[in-house]
Amino acid sequence: MDFSNMIPAAEYAEKIGKSASAVTDKCRRGNLPGAVKIGRDWFVPRDAEYPDYRIHSGKYVGIVRNR
Repeated sequence: MDFSNMIPAAEYAEKIGKSASAVTDKCRRGNLPGAVKIGRDWFVPRDAEYPDYRIHSGKYVGIVRNR
C-alpha cells in the first residue's frame, strides 16, 4: 500500500475545517473512503472528499408524523 499521499486525520480535519473528532468518527464508522488505522492513529488520503449525508432537498424520507 502506498502511504505517500496519506496524512493524519487531525491534519486532514484542519485542512477541511472540521473537528478532529468528527473526522476520526467518520473513519471509525467506515464512512471516509481510503482511511486506514495504523497503530492508534487514523490516516486519510490527502485528496479524499469529506462525505456529507445530510438531506439537501427538503424531503425527509422515513419520518413518521403523529396524526
